Amino acid sequence: MLSSSTKQALRLGSRFSRPATHIARASCARASTSAPSNPPSPEQPRTTSFGFRTVPEDAKESLVKEVFDSVASNYDLMNDATSFGVHRLWKDSFVSGLKPGRKGPMKCIDVAGGTGDIALRILDHAREKYYDRETTVDIADINAEMLKEGYRRFKKTMYHNTPQVAFHEANAQEMSKFPDNSYDLYTIAFGIRNCTSIPAVLKEAHRILKPGGTFACLEFSRVTNPVLNSLYDQYSFSVIPVMGTVLAGDSASYQYLVESIRKFPPQPEFAQMIRDAGFATGKHEEGGAWTDLWGGIACIHKGVKL
Repeated sequence: MLSSSTKQALRLGSRFSRPATHIARASCARASTSAPSNPPSPEQPRTTSFGFRTVPEDAKESLVKEVFDSVASNYDLMNDATSFGVHRLWKDSFVSGLKPGRKGPMKCIDVAGGTGDIALRILDHAREKYYDRETTVDIADINAEMLKEGYRRFKKTMYHNTPQVAFHEANAQEMSKFPDNSYDLYTIAFGIRNCTSIPAVLKEAHRILKPGGTFACLEFSRVTNPVLNSLYDQYSFSVIPVMGTVLAGDSASYQYLVESIRKFPPQPEFAQMIRDAGFATGKHEEGGAWTDLWGGIACIHKGVKL
């Protein structure tokens, strides 16, 4: 449950000095997603977005952490309720399109992946499709509560206590514990929009991938059809926070998650950010650098480290 100070900030956009500490995946916060931060000055701290609110940059990480502390135990329930289970199909499509294990065992890292749902899909796909029991996944997340949920989930699988999976508490923007040129595949699903500096995340992803390695991101995005976009907005802002209240006793967290989707860069802008980080992508259009799902409600972006 969010603290009273954070709930007040979500409702009123209060200024913060030291705050208390998709649908959504786990967080990785510390700079603006779609717009540059204000220049620093002695009187004016750098600011960034927290949903539709503007907060000091150094406040966002703890605010996002508290959101995911609040939703961790109800993650599956709320994702199913708010997407009618469609998020599972998107994640299945995301992983199957990457074909883990097709060319032999891979070393993978799933970032902002605390609950383990993408990692489990990677390992299952490699084993079931290609009889691969050597592919490994490091699960990295800044949020300890989300990692606990993932660890609890993996205890029920054949991968528990095997070298195929490991959990790491780590910030997507500062991955110094992971060596350069060490991974074949980097995935991040419904998490990058919660990070304060998307360029910093992409830079670290490029650093830790091997040459020829793949960066793959599944994220909520911009709906391209005006009619669908209007219906989606009505549903997002009218229904999802109410579901948060009914199912999790927490409307404020889900209000933030809805707002954070709208603050994320549109598909062409995010694709350019991926290229700016040093990745090669497909043609700068839908079906090339990115693939829309359900009219752009979600989107898959890929890049290759040359």
